[in-house]
Amino acid sequence: MLSILVVTCILVVTPNEAIGDQVQIHNSWDGGFHGSFTIHTDHQIIGWTAHLAFSKAVQSLQIFKAIVLSSSSDYRHYVVQNVRWDGNLTAHSSLTVDFTGMILDDQAPTGTVTVTEVTLGGSHVTTPATAAVSTTQSPTNQNVHALNIKYDYAEAMRLSILFYAAQRSGKLPADNPIPWRGDSALQDGQDVHTDLTGGWYDAGDLIKFNFPMASTTTLLVWGLVRWPDAYQAAGQLDNMYDSVKWPLDYFLKCWKPNTNTYYVQCGNGHAGHDYWGRAEDMNPNRPTYKVNARHPGSDVAGETAAAMAAGSIAFKSKDSAYSIQLLTASKSLYAFAKAHRGKYSDSVPDANEFYASSGYEDELCTAAAWLYKATNQTHYLNDAKHFYDSDTAYGLSWDDKQISCQILLWELTGDTRYKTSVQNFLHSYMPGGTVPYTPCGLVFRAKWGSLAFAANAAFVALMAAEDGIGGDEYKTWALSQIDYALGDNNHNFSYEIGFGSHYPVKPHHVGSSCPSPPATCDWDAFDSHSPNPHILYGALVGGPGRHDDYTDDRKDYVKNEVACDYNSGFQSALAGLVHFALQHDLPAAPTLRCKHRKRHRH
Repeated sequence: MLSILVVTCILVVTPNEAIGDQVQIHNSWDGGFHGSFTIHTDHQIIGWTAHLAFSKAVQSLQIFKAIVLSSSSDYRHYVVQNVRWDGNLTAHSSLTVDFTGMILDDQAPTGTVTVTEVTLGGSHVTTPATAAVSTTQSPTNQNVHALNIKYDYAEAMRLSILFYAAQRSGKLPADNPIPWRGDSALQDGQDVHTDLTGGWYDAGDLIKFNFPMASTTTLLVWGLVRWPDAYQAAGQLDNMYDSVKWPLDYFLKCWKPNTNTYYVQCGNGHAGHDYWGRAEDMNPNRPTYKVNARHPGSDVAGETAAAMAAGSIAFKSKDSAYSIQLLTASKSLYAFAKAHRGKYSDSVPDANEFYASSGYEDELCTAAAWLYKATNQTHYLNDAKHFYDSDTAYGLSWDDKQISCQILLWELTGDTRYKTSVQNFLHSYMPGGTVPYTPCGLVFRAKWGSLAFAANAAFVALMAAEDGIGGDEYKTWALSQIDYALGDNNHNFSYEIGFGSHYPVKPHHVGSSCPSPPATCDWDAFDSHSPNPHILYGALVGGPGRHDDYTDDRKDYVKNEVACDYNSGFQSALAGLVHFALQHDLPAAPTLRCKHRKRHRH
């Protein structure tokens, strides 16, 4: 069953004239025109298509917040479909969709549009007509564990969410799923008379660095916004919302708009690395670091604004008040980041030794793009275009958001120059490109976080495939990288802890290396040759070296440390694979490049 939503648009293009509630006309020129239509709902819908019928030929149509599915031979009819993040509309809400049409003269056509609600996995179009609105339930997604896939990506996704639960700082909830974790760092912020409890510990240590934490949150929420069906089918949707709310709540505590102060780090980097013990037992006197107007941090502030803007979209249909709170904070934090330019690692010398920033334009671009998605306010889109860099991105990481900016702008504008940037990035990573490979097929961008770079690029490839770039070729390549991490490697071994039967048991992670109280935990635990007493479920370790070399060694903080940002693109790529599998649109798993595999021994 379908629910038909009818919106009639009379596209008499007069600059700045609004026609009814449904359409706002902007302008026309010789060869084109710009218009929009608005969808109003009286109940929640989960996806829509729109049939645009024009009175004359429209040679091409660029539409924002939707993709063109088809056009008639005379170019008078177009069928478009929502992009992933704008398919879920709450009851009594509205969505404005802008489009630009190319014509052969300067007389814009008139037209009508019929918007049709669709169910997951289907698309239906009707001719313009008035119809009664009926509410229907979407069909239940098939059992995700019964999908014909090589690895259980939903299980890998579930485990990754558990890893983030193990990284929690502050007062833990009653339903804390990690039995060996308790409340910790409850005095964070006391030196600046501010409650800064919460957030995630960064990696195997116990420092809270907001820059990688914000980047992690943005990528995780991005995957949630694009592919909520994956989390729903895996039975993890509520857990995922709880997971990303933890850092978002913390960011709201850190940002003080009245004084233009943003607290960006809790704990001294060197002191934190000198301590090997439980989070629950560490010294409560942890220094707090900040940026402000005199000591700016456009990168960390911009990335946090992006995370909160993305969060506002994710929570819009779940908790509207919280969504508004996030969006309000994002706007003011972005304004601060833009007005007071500078790298945060110049303002916070302690952070410079651990997470030095290479620049801030990429974070400002990403923040502006997310704010445009959240508000539809054109000045944010203009900002994103201003901060755009057309060079081929090095990689997606906690520091480098260039490719994020590029793919967001492609999705928001349909401008081919942004598409070219995305293609250039992915072609540099795919076989034949400029980034080298290990003998067994892992694209090897850098020795630090080798798996994270590969997984983040796989996430980009899956988004690009959904956005009309690359298709199955990109999906197959993404599969090759995620499958490598889960077992398609020379060690026959999962680099995600707890997945399968062979995985790291000695990760460089202080909490999981500590025995349960009352036993003492100190550097003897670090030096022990025994497996960690607690399994750090879901953590993705740094990864192998250039020649697929890897040893499960707690002392190897390059290959065997874990980090919040390592899991972020990896988890979102897993969600993408589950989504495509649910849609029966996932190619067959590629052939393993390794000719010689061995059973891994710890």
